[in-house]
Amino acid sequence: MQNDKNELQTLWSSEWTRADWTRRQTLDSLARGGLAALLGTTALPRLGHASTDEVVRIGYLPITDATALLVAHSKGYFEAEGLKVDKPTPVRSWSALVEGFAAGKFNLVHLLKPIPVWMRYNNKFPVKVLAWAHTNGSGVVVGGNSTIKDFKDLGGKRVAVPYWYSMHNIVLQYALRQSGLKPVIKAGDAAPGETALQILAPPEMPAALAAGKVDGYIVAEPFNALGEVRVNARMLRFTGDIWKNHPCCVVAAHERDTIERPEWTQKLVNAVVKAQIFASKNKAEVARLISAEGTGALPLPWAIVLKAMTDYGAAYEATGAIRHRGWGNGRIDFQPWPYPSATELIVKAMAETVVEGDTTFLKGLDPAHVAKDLVDIRFVEAALKREPDWVLDPSVDKASPFIRQEILEL
Repeated sequence: MQNDKNELQTLWSSEWTRADWTRRQTLDSLARGGLAALLGTTALPRLGHASTDEVVRIGYLPITDATALLVAHSKGYFEAEGLKVDKPTPVRSWSALVEGFAAGKFNLVHLLKPIPVWMRYNNKFPVKVLAWAHTNGSGVVVGGNSTIKDFKDLGGKRVAVPYWYSMHNIVLQYALRQSGLKPVIKAGDAAPGETALQILAPPEMPAALAAGKVDGYIVAEPFNALGEVRVNARMLRFTGDIWKNHPCCVVAAHERDTIERPEWTQKLVNAVVKAQIFASKNKAEVARLISAEGTGALPLPWAIVLKAMTDYGAAYEATGAIRHRGWGNGRIDFQPWPYPSATELIVKAMAETVVEGDTTFLKGLDPAHVAKDLVDIRFVEAALKREPDWVLDPSVDKASPFIRQEILEL
């Protein structure tokens, strides 16, 4: 077990050391007020615009949420559209990815859906959502030997989330409230009717659970699968089994590109949409492609990435991790259309979600306005017209593929 924990702590470091911020870059970023910006206390830096030479520069966290961007690069879909593209750059945390995007290091990223809401309306940063990166793909895990069988058992416990402005925080707090618990942010022990929340970077979560520093965590794959395989974690509930086919990460770009380089942006989205359709049909192949045995974009063994993408079997129904088999979800699914109904629900939910920092910007924020202003549907709509097979995805209603009703049920 100790060797496994050491491996968890070091497995990612070699890859990130080569590609993440250097110490000098980090200090420069903090000197610009980057840390304060990421805490929501000041404006994000308005620095050099990414890739004026039109090279696609991708920043990503090494998680399955980034699959569409990684597949589009690995399969040559950007080049097929006539674009030049650099090798995707992995970073170690959401804060680093946000900072890199805001600073102009990247012009194409995947971000947790609430992050662009915060960036655009709290920090006045010109970000645009171009498409969804995936649906589902996350879960809540607890210690395999713990007595936690349901969300109500998280009273008095501590759970890690990857970022305050995340779908994970929204879905977790919804489940806790539905179970009669109060989400709190505190350093000490939670009271019996409370669940204490804290931020942990995704790669730190399995080791923290194994060491007893947290009682559970909610995060994107492959860290749930990694926890199950390496530290005896047990899946408490898949998030896609609470909010049917929910968005998690979205594909984001600088608004300036959508205005000044619409043809370039369209080609970019065409490549991403094609990658999502491929990924939805070839999950096992994609798992190998992006794993350590493939491109190494996710520096974990293929067996773990495969589990993270495909293991949604009957055993999870027996434990209660899946309660809505009839929804037809996968462990992770890929479809790019950014349903306005989901964006509106997210904005409403953010106002009810406990986070650190100033949330004044959420007051009076019109969900319908956000759905139209934050998300630029022109490019994904055009790309989907070129790829009619997207409606074959089981998460898409063929009768009304561009409209849906959001379903949340604990």
